[in-house]
Amino acid sequence: MELRIFTEPQQGADYDTLLAVAKATEDLRFGAFFRSDHYLAMGGDGLPGPTDAWVTLAGLARETSQIRLGTLMTAGTFRLPGPLAIQVAQVDAMSGGRVEFGLGSGWFEEEHTAYGIPFPEAKFARLEEQLAIVTGLWETPVGERFAFDGTHYQLADSPALPKPAQPKVPVLIGGLGAVRTPRLAARFADEFNIPFASLEDSDRQFQRVRDAVSAQDRKPADLVYSNALIACVGRDDAEVACRARAIGREVPELKENGLAGSPAEVVEKIGRYQEIGASRIYLQILDLHDLDHLALIADQVQSQLS
Repeated sequence: MELRIFTEPQQGADYDTLLAVAKATEDLRFGAFFRSDHYLAMGGDGLPGPTDAWVTLAGLARETSQIRLGTLMTAGTFRLPGPLAIQVAQVDAMSGGRVEFGLGSGWFEEEHTAYGIPFPEAKFARLEEQLAIVTGLWETPVGERFAFDGTHYQLADSPALPKPAQPKVPVLIGGLGAVRTPRLAARFADEFNIPFASLEDSDRQFQRVRDAVSAQDRKPADLVYSNALIACVGRDDAEVACRARAIGREVPELKENGLAGSPAEVVEKIGRYQEIGASRIYLQILDLHDLDHLALIADQVQSQLS
């Protein structure tokens, strides 16, 4: 089981804070630093304001050397697919081939209104075309041209450059949709991620994805299956309660819906996610100034996982 660190900078974090978390992530040997892609806080004042996901990752690409870098998930409504393919390929080159690409349809209408971003209809259909374009641009051999004639996007005579540093940038797709999401994952994904879901819901969705992958004549075992879960770990009850208060949450709710409690409790619950097929957990860390939290998880949780 691999543990990765997942941040929500729209809740209030500048680049220097994110850099400190990313460096701690690397020093403590977590597998990756990921961040959300939002421009508006969901509760609270969000000070000092949002940071852009791919600008952040470009900076971190030059200031880290080992950890994987990515998004859960890049909002498809924020960027056109052609320029997005260029951005991600460039950051991958800047990192020496450490980028992973999560793409979602975009859903938070208020942030679009706040920053003048169109919030289109048919977001899922657009997402399917976006994935086809981005991956198609990357896969087009150097010297050949790429074209796409879709309902929402059209590309003609594209040189399909630049290429990522990696032969294949891993593509992440996620969600709990029962039909379209598994079908999209079966076509494009290297990893399928379920955000903030119970064991029962995760088990059900993983099976839907495995079935869809089989129907696409792929092997279900070729995909990585992962969960994103909030983390709130303490050496004792008092420390758990203190960390819960710091993020405005209640301990019972965190234990029910995330990975909260003592290291032993968290290791046991991670084991249950592993039993249903998850091999990777993204730990949502909301207090980005509490680097001791990361150190505790590394020392007493990550060290016990196989």
